[in-house]
Amino acid sequence: MVNSLLREGLGEESFFFRAHPIVNFCYFAGVIGVTMFSNHPAFLLLSFLAAFGYSLLLGGLKSLKTNLLLLLPTVLIMTLFNVLSVHNGVTVLFYVNGNRVTREALLFGLASGVLLASVIIWFRCFSAIVTGEKLIYLFGRPAPMLALTLSMILRYIPLLLERFKQIDAAQRCMGRSFRRGGLIKRFRQFGKELSILISWSLEASIESADSMEARGYGLRRRTSFHLYRFTKSEGLLLLALFIPAALAVLVCALGKTSIWYYPAVVVKSPDALQIAGFAAFGLLALLPPALDLWEVKRWS
Repeated sequence: MVNSLLREGLGEESFFFRAHPIVNFCYFAGVIGVTMFSNHPAFLLLSFLAAFGYSLLLGGLKSLKTNLLLLLPTVLIMTLFNVLSVHNGVTVLFYVNGNRVTREALLFGLASGVLLASVIIWFRCFSAIVTGEKLIYLFGRPAPMLALTLSMILRYIPLLLERFKQIDAAQRCMGRSFRRGGLIKRFRQFGKELSILISWSLEASIESADSMEARGYGLRRRTSFHLYRFTKSEGLLLLALFIPAALAVLVCALGKTSIWYYPAVVVKSPDALQIAGFAAFGLLALLPPALDLWEVKRWS
């Protein structure tokens, strides 16, 4: 079971995946929201490590390659862009074509890259836990168009990849492939397969829209079937997530997770409230993975 967990991850077998959609949504709204409005290095590092670890727990080692392909370019591009475009700061490291490269710009770019990478990984975890069906349940009545749009966005990328694999397999059966031949021939074949994919997707979207309209999607009196039931234990879990989330938001609102990079790096001295905020966010971010691991250990 341990080898399977390392290789495939928990996925839909996760304890938190089976929780009520309201609990799932509130958790990710808390961790992503707090991460986006914090630029303290310790806070960003905590969020990054928690997101990275949770993504590996959900997706296994197969998600490691994808995460690295997303993270390294994101951090590198953000750092280089800030270093080459912003020349503020009092500590000059060296000059490039007469432009200053400062330590402050380097640190700010690195922090921005880590923040963006953390948010991307959190959204990957969000898409693994909060499925399109859960989004329909959450927003189907108050905002049916928003629910439909969000569910389609989360479903669209894997669906397009799967369709492109089918198109490519069919083309290879006919002796055509964009992986062989000259450069111009490969570009033409790739463009042909891409055109087939776009036509297929547009036709499928029209069929889906007609089908949903025929079934009365979006009408006020329309009811929907779901198996979700908010239990007492899920209420306690939501409360356990709400308390540290509220404390972390309060610490962010008071500016305890902020740091000044320009013109010089200025970090506030840690106090009891700041440490409490870090501990609260750590508890918030690590509680669902801890529950998943606890259930795995209990059942194994």
